[in-house]
Amino acid sequence: MTELEKVEKLREKADVSFQEAKEALDAANGDILDALIYLEANGKAVVPAGGGYFAGSGYYAGGGYYAEDGTNSTHSETGGNKSSNNSNNETFGDMLKRFGRFCLMLLRKGNSNYLEAAKNGEPVFSCPVTIVVLFLMFFFWVTIPLFVISLFCGLRYSFRGSDLGRDSVNKVMDSASDVVDEVKMSIQNTVSNEE
Repeated sequence: MTELEKVEKLREKADVSFQEAKEALDAANGDILDALIYLEANGKAVVPAGGGYFAGSGYYAGGGYYAEDGTNSTHSETGGNKSSNNSNNETFGDMLKRFGRFCLMLLRKGNSNYLEAAKNGEPVFSCPVTIVVLFLMFFFWVTIPLFVISLFCGLRYSFRGSDLGRDSVNKVMDSASDVVDEVKMSIQNTVSNEE
């Protein structure tokens, strides 16, 4: 986020001038939440019902704890780090939850999109992409050769679904089938010329 975007965002939240927003962001080392706390502590921003974003006899901004009079206190003077608002300190549990949500999203998308095979325009089978990916991961030495052989046998593959069923993806699948058809024709022409 650029500095101008941060100033605009802070102006929206605190209803202050550009200069006040810029000064608050400078005091908070560019952190919007700390700048908002700084503005509230100095009486320049409207404190929401419930007491605002800061509590106690000061506020945390830009890596330091500030007393109500605006003087900077070090962490040791205040008895430790007050409410540090560092969003980069993600716990291992948070990372696991985020990874779990990502896996569930992939599973949902994989089960709502299908790989379909057709021969001469007639559908032969349809399989969720999740199953195809699992076969590719664990049985790739069998899956890849079967896929190539099935292309030579005249099967054409396409995707159906909200995420993979787009024309651009299916054009790639059609072009792979077209290349295999050209190779088959080339082999047939070579064999028929030798006879």
